[in-house]
Amino acid sequence: MRLSFLLIPLFSISTVTAAWATETEDIAGRVVAQANGVSYDLPMLDSQISVNIGGDMAIVEITQSFLNDGQMPLEAEYLFPLNQHAAIYGMEMRVGDEIIQAVIREKEVAVAEFEQAAQEGKAAALLTQHRPNMFTQRIANLMPGQPIDVTLRYVQMVPKIDAQYELVIPMIVGPRYEGYDVQLADIAPDDLPDDAPKPANSWTISDVPAYPAVAGINLPDSFSPERVSLDLNLISGLSIAGFGSDTHPLAIREHDTGLNARFAGGKVLDNRDLVIRFTLGGETLEAASLSHQDDRGGFVSLMIEPPAAPDDAMITPRELVFVLDTSGSMGGDPMNASKVFMDAALKNLRPDDYFRIIPFANTAQRFSNGSTQATRRNIRRARNYVDGLLTGGGTEIDNAIRTAFSTEQPAGTMRIVVFLSDGYIGDEASVLRTINQQIGAARIYAFGVGNSVNRYLLDAMADEGRGYARYVSVDEDATEVAEALADDLKSPLLTDITIDWGDLEVHGVTPARIPDLFAGNNLRIYARHNGASDVRVTLKGLVNGHMAEMPVDLTLTDTADEAALPLIWARNRISDLTRMVAVGSNPDAADREITELGLEFSLQTKNTSFVAVSETVMNTTDQTATPASVPLPQVSGMSNQAQATSQAFAGSSSPEPEAILGFLMLAAMTLLGFRRRIV
Repeated sequence: MRLSFLLIPLFSISTVTAAWATETEDIAGRVVAQANGVSYDLPMLDSQISVNIGGDMAIVEITQSFLNDGQMPLEAEYLFPLNQHAAIYGMEMRVGDEIIQAVIREKEVAVAEFEQAAQEGKAAALLTQHRPNMFTQRIANLMPGQPIDVTLRYVQMVPKIDAQYELVIPMIVGPRYEGYDVQLADIAPDDLPDDAPKPANSWTISDVPAYPAVAGINLPDSFSPERVSLDLNLISGLSIAGFGSDTHPLAIREHDTGLNARFAGGKVLDNRDLVIRFTLGGETLEAASLSHQDDRGGFVSLMIEPPAAPDDAMITPRELVFVLDTSGSMGGDPMNASKVFMDAALKNLRPDDYFRIIPFANTAQRFSNGSTQATRRNIRRARNYVDGLLTGGGTEIDNAIRTAFSTEQPAGTMRIVVFLSDGYIGDEASVLRTINQQIGAARIYAFGVGNSVNRYLLDAMADEGRGYARYVSVDEDATEVAEALADDLKSPLLTDITIDWGDLEVHGVTPARIPDLFAGNNLRIYARHNGASDVRVTLKGLVNGHMAEMPVDLTLTDTADEAALPLIWARNRISDLTRMVAVGSNPDAADREITELGLEFSLQTKNTSFVAVSETVMNTTDQTATPASVPLPQVSGMSNQAQATSQAFAGSSSPEPEAILGFLMLAAMTLLGFRRRIV
């Protein structure tokens, strides 16, 4: 009885607060939301994506059209993703006949200009980066019947992955688990004995924005129509093969110099990422090296291809540590895909391999206390163990990573941590710090399971762990994809890569730590340099412990031939600096350099923002614009149970739905202990 009594106030003081009430109406194609007893319309959105690909470089233009279909002025906010490698160099706002070119400012200055414009009744747009792949667009004074168009422009390289070029255009932000801030009622901290644990344990330190209302869960299904269109052009002097998408049906039209692609149905619902793959004829691209020169100096990019695959006899025995996310957001299709992957991976282990299995949610479990040799009997036991795993709870990745490195590694093996998750957390920095501190000579292979996973986190984990990241879509042929990936848990072909730049004076080389190279992949290295001439550089590395090197002759231009190259260099340098901040490596200096690069190259960063303000006063009424978020669709493949209340994720300190009861029980038991001490 006492335990039941204590649970009642715990529910009443829960930190879960609803951004939107569940009452909604669908009136003539509009949705009227109820918040704090007030009814108002939500802003609509339409998006157009334009992509131009030349070789392995893509220039992307995204136009977001905001419409207020109600009667009151709105201040709209839209939470959306972009590719984590995107160099966002331009933003433009159109209001009626007025076109405003956005300017880059330090974030605080941009926010102040936006707020001032909002007070003056002007239309304004503010782009804010919360993570390298998570952004919000705020629109001030969105007037009824007066659409506002905002166009973003970015450039990125298209990476070569498993012998195919892969372009990813994210289209929805999945919710982010933020940990739980347990608050206990009726006991003030000062009333506790000195040695008692404090009742509040705040794990939420990041500024992830609140997650908007979700169509089909806390908004009617009819509110989320197909609202994204695509116009993609691929121009190449090489033959193009295998162009297509496993995530979206495409209408493809070939022409003399390349091809054009659109969504087969015209528009799609933005509930999953767009992934496009293709191959280009020839062994390598014609432009294996790129260079550019302007008044800022010289910029160079060098492509590295791995050597031929070694014989199996030369491959080092492995310790494979499988870390499986079994949290609530993995319920349903994502967990099924993970089990398919694990079953295939276990069957493909070699006799001289060792393995461990670590499922995790709120806590990390384990199949065995130490590494297990890959005998037939042990593999059979492990397959049965994985088949019986269930989902539920929060996504405590940091603890799982620590568990992965907590045991002694078998002698003579290469430790490979295979990480399977959707990456739906908000505090990515703590995970990267843990990896940086504990990685040693191990490698991390990150596998994202889902249709809109946190690619920034999983890519960063793989980079920090000198491995690679791959992604499994859950509602395509997940079985085929998972089995193919499991069959490809290969060792890197070229490790410990360095570059001898010879007589070329370079600085700002990025990536700062060159990752390993695997068969079917390539890697671009970027640098600033002084001077323009022919130069020979030497690539060096290890192939199964044996020294290998390859000389490369570079011809450096003295003209501005590759205008996008400085932007891509700066964006990659910012990525290195962002990781330095995350892992605590001279973070103040790194943070200052991020700001300086953002301003110098006019790039969106975590410290700089694009802001656009109209000359015209749009809101001439006496009504203050009401804040309202653009609703999002439910992430494809995510179960209703996992995304039942979006407020359990980004922007709050509450856990995934399945974790709430567990935390309440823990809090109740802790409170019992406190009261016993007081008595």
